[in-house]
Amino acid sequence: HPPFFPLLQPPLVQAIFNRNVDEVKLFLHKKDEVNALDQERRTPLHAAAWLGDVHIMELLISAGANVNAKDHVWLTPLHRAAASRNERAVGLLLRKGADVTARDKFWQTPLHIAAANRATRCVEALLPHVSSLNMADRTGRAPLHHAAQSGFQEMVKLLLNRGANLSASDKKDRQSIHWAAYLGHLEVVKLLVSQGSDKSCKDKRGYTPLHAAAASGHVDVVKYLLRNGAEVINNINTGPKCLWLKKEQKNMNNNHCKLIAKWIHGMFPLHLAVLYGSSDCCRKLLSSGTHNFSLYSDQLQQGPNENVKKMFKIFIYAYPSFSSFRNVECLNLLLSSGADMNKKDKFGRTPLHYAAANGRYQCVVVLVGAGAEVNERDRSGCIPLHYSAASTAFCRTDRPHASTHQNQEDGEKESFLCVEHLLDNGAAPSLCNTKGYSAVHYAAAHGNKQNLELVRLIFTLMLSTVIFFFLHFRTIKHLIHASYFVLDSVAFGDVLQHASRQGEQRVCQPTALGGKELPPVGPKIDIYNETPLMLAVLGGHTDCVHLLLERGACPDMRDSRGRTALHRGAVMGREDCITALLSHSVSVLSRDFQGRTAVHLAASCGHADILSNLLSAADHSHPHDPITDRHGYTPAHWAAYHGHEDCLDVLLELKPCSIQEGNPFTPLHCALINGHSGSAELLLESSVCNSLVNIRDAKGRTPLHAAAVAEDVAGLQLVLRHGADINAVDHSGRSALMVAADNGQSGAVALLLHRAKADLSLLDVNKNTALHLACSKAHEMCAMLILKEIHNPILINATNSMLQMPLHIAARNGLATVVQALLNRGATVLAVDEEGHTPALACASNKAVADCLALILSTMKPSSSTPSSSSPSSPSLNLLKHCGITAACPPLPNGGLRHGYGKDRHGATIGLDGYLTE
Repeated sequence: HPPFFPLLQPPLVQAIFNRNVDEVKLFLHKKDEVNALDQERRTPLHAAAWLGDVHIMELLISAGANVNAKDHVWLTPLHRAAASRNERAVGLLLRKGADVTARDKFWQTPLHIAAANRATRCVEALLPHVSSLNMADRTGRAPLHHAAQSGFQEMVKLLLNRGANLSASDKKDRQSIHWAAYLGHLEVVKLLVSQGSDKSCKDKRGYTPLHAAAASGHVDVVKYLLRNGAEVINNINTGPKCLWLKKEQKNMNNNHCKLIAKWIHGMFPLHLAVLYGSSDCCRKLLSSGTHNFSLYSDQLQQGPNENVKKMFKIFIYAYPSFSSFRNVECLNLLLSSGADMNKKDKFGRTPLHYAAANGRYQCVVVLVGAGAEVNERDRSGCIPLHYSAASTAFCRTDRPHASTHQNQEDGEKESFLCVEHLLDNGAAPSLCNTKGYSAVHYAAAHGNKQNLELVRLIFTLMLSTVIFFFLHFRTIKHLIHASYFVLDSVAFGDVLQHASRQGEQRVCQPTALGGKELPPVGPKIDIYNETPLMLAVLGGHTDCVHLLLERGACPDMRDSRGRTALHRGAVMGREDCITALLSHSVSVLSRDFQGRTAVHLAASCGHADILSNLLSAADHSHPHDPITDRHGYTPAHWAAYHGHEDCLDVLLELKPCSIQEGNPFTPLHCALINGHSGSAELLLESSVCNSLVNIRDAKGRTPLHAAAVAEDVAGLQLVLRHGADINAVDHSGRSALMVAADNGQSGAVALLLHRAKADLSLLDVNKNTALHLACSKAHEMCAMLILKEIHNPILINATNSMLQMPLHIAARNGLATVVQALLNRGATVLAVDEEGHTPALACASNKAVADCLALILSTMKPSSSTPSSSSPSSPSLNLLKHCGITAACPPLPNGGLRHGYGKDRHGATIGLDGYLTE
């Protein structure tokens, strides 16, 4: 529970912590808030209950303190008193009406808290007030679970004597005996067993108490359970996942039945013992005569698929545990007991694969010395050397102090020794897995410089010995250092190659080894087309990058998308790697499938220093080449689009002309459309861009249009301040106001109307006004803002090319507020569009509904029988004149007209054709 910090508490709470009754009385007399909350929502009574000061608690309760107040984790004063084992405080709170069933955020009652904290007397005080001893918390644990976890025998005995359910299970079906066994509380386990607890009970994953004790290495508990005949095989003869075990059950003796209890994921107690490096438990289980390893492994291979899903849990028993010494001890015990070192799991991996992956040098030595196959492939085609080359990526992170610098250095040293030992014992670095990766790629990708250098040297040695003669590794190593080998990294298995984008072959010219030439080696491209150099740059492993480049790796090789190592460095911000690549004459303007160079990517990702280096290199090698991608966008476009002002500074300084190059949708457009007003201001205030404020793109849109789309008020104010034309229209005839209204940008509409006084009478190519556009997209706020500024009734009734007024469109979209405002401003209800619909008929959901509505209206008789009611001036007849109904029926009795529609109604808002008045 969160602790109290008295110095950060109010004066009343500080007085409580000082146990100064007089000060408490003084503060209460001054009417200090007795239920005041601190930052954790705790009251003064919480503090007093935690201290157990009954006198102060009585003063607070008498002053009105809430005995059931809850803090931010829902703990009451009763919880606090139980946690601090203050039985007098518990008794007082119970007498004052404290809720004994109150639960905290973990659903734990005061009884759970008292049981977990060994507060026996508090439990005795609480028991008469509780209705059940088996109340479960959020995890399903009863107070007995908490008592067993604490290991306090007296508390367990008290709860059992008062009627606690011995077989109560939590949400994972774990009973109290599971927790006691797992935590090594032997006396509690004995007590539970003596009271009738099931020694063979299983949780949801099939764990018995024997599994739990073996997993945590508690030998005494394991011995006790074995002596007392833990029947861990019972109830395993049911269920589809256990059917496969029935076949072997007849062949097992009684000892086997007791010990080879298997959970549904494939773990035996022996697995758990060696998994956690418990050599004592391992020895005890093995000495019990239960080491039929063919049975273990056969069951694992024949059983359900779940048994191999977790790579480090089944066959490499010793390697993930905490002590290298304990690992080797367990391993030797298994090997001496007849374990098959070449047995594979369902991924095809042997124990040597796992030892190499975890960087366990001593285990590797033991297994190789015992005859394990060093070039055995798993299902993915990887040999142990693949795993060892990238061992820092595979090593478990749950080792104690795994993140310390010393342990990291030790791990790297041990993995290097694993690589060296595997190579010395015949591991082949030229072997590639099913994806085309060799051990070189894994070492480069994970930044293991030592492993990379060692594997590369051995690999080069192998190629030379195939062609010439065999020399021992430690003798030839120095000759290779003096030799010049062109090592092309495009091949995912051959390091000694000569690269070319088009696949042409060149001849390698080594100057050592007798002055002889090696034959040309053609490039082999894997499915990803990624080279070790690309992977090293991607991971930022500068040492590996230097090593690969020094060995002749081609820096201009492309992957399947046309991207080089330089592209990867630009995206990831690997400045040191970029510097190394530039020093080896990499092609700076190499383009990917989108035509983008590394310069584009550096600008897009905001890496200003890298951008500066790349621009300087590009200017030196290609001073006059425009840097545009396939769509005509320059690095300035990308920097502005993402708002990278530091990159724009670099571009304005080193390549100012690029601001006006490329796509006519300028960097200023890009900055404004994404709301980057800072970048836009930087561009407008530069001498190069001061004339760009009214520049148009291919669609005739100005930067003001772009700012209006983004509703960037700061951007709008900026371009207007620099002289933007408020009424400039694009190729579709729309001004910035019309664009903002069409996109529903009410803030931009308000600014353009009130401050810039935009022209409301402008028409687009379909003769829509800004009001038409706002109503067509149902942007009610924009429409109301525009209506507020319209004082000319002609604009209220203006029609577009479909003869639709704003009233037609607003009615069709159900904009009741806009319709009311239009009617109040004199919009006519009798005007018809090109389909013959009035605004009333425009409310219909479609043309057919509008026809039906018109037919119904045409048959309606006047409400008055007077002749005047049927006169041509009657509102109903005036309405019907414009309905335009086509119906195969006799002349309507009220004189309704019959004529056809000119064309189908399609709902698009186009055109202002003229003006209608009543």
